Amino acid sequence: MSDAFFRTLAREAAAGYPRRDRYARHFAYGKLTGDPAFAHLLRAGLIPDGARLLDLGCGQGLLAALLLAAQARHKRGEWNGSLPPPTLARFTGIELREREVERARAMLESRAPGATGVDFVAGDIRSTEFPHSDVVVVIDVLHYIDYDAQTEALQRVRAALSPRGVLLLRVGDESTSLSYRYTALVDWLFTRLRGHRVPRLWGRPAQAWRAELERLGFAVATAPMSHGTPFANVLLVAHYDESR
Repeated sequence: MSDAFFRTLAREAAAGYPRRDRYARHFAYGKLTGDPAFAHLLRAGLIPDGARLLDLGCGQGLLAALLLAAQARHKRGEWNGSLPPPTLARFTGIELREREVERARAMLESRAPGATGVDFVAGDIRSTEFPHSDVVVVIDVLHYIDYDAQTEALQRVRAALSPRGVLLLRVGDESTSLSYRYTALVDWLFTRLRGHRVPRLWGRPAQAWRAELERLGFAVATAPMSHGTPFANVLLVAHYDESR
């Protein structure tokens, strides 16, 4: 999938938000094109066809908007990628901020009115029930909750995953490096600007995240996920097999 094609896809995904919500449209396009994680999920085929997907901390539903736009392109015979986009059995997004859930639902109504199998839930990932899933996506979320809550959330993810399910976890690689300090500063500022105040961020080094997942029974592969950005992010692709 070329960069130019992905930008076109991101533009179509952003256009799924109502015209009256210009913020949602601009944010969607900027985030999808500026954050390499979203393009990587499609290019690498990390979401299998027919999967039940759970998106924790889904925000305004960017991943759902992207997948819906990709499926629409594929159905029109206008797909450019080497791998076809996945058609999901179910998409569930959980998000704490009700305003973002409203945006996600408005996008869904605009993009696919009357669609079934896509649901956005207003709730806290520390307490909201996780449906049984084949793929769980968590992009830049867990560092907002404390370490004990992180472990409990990951345990609940493991319990919700089907045999051979996969967790796609994008985190900051905590260190004393300038790139990580910049990552944390931008995250803190952006969170406050959106009115979501947290007392601190609970980051970990990538190796600590990996060790925690392996302790819970996951087999983990790590991929840098900051290409073209000044940030210090990594993607952990964690497969779980209950027979291990």
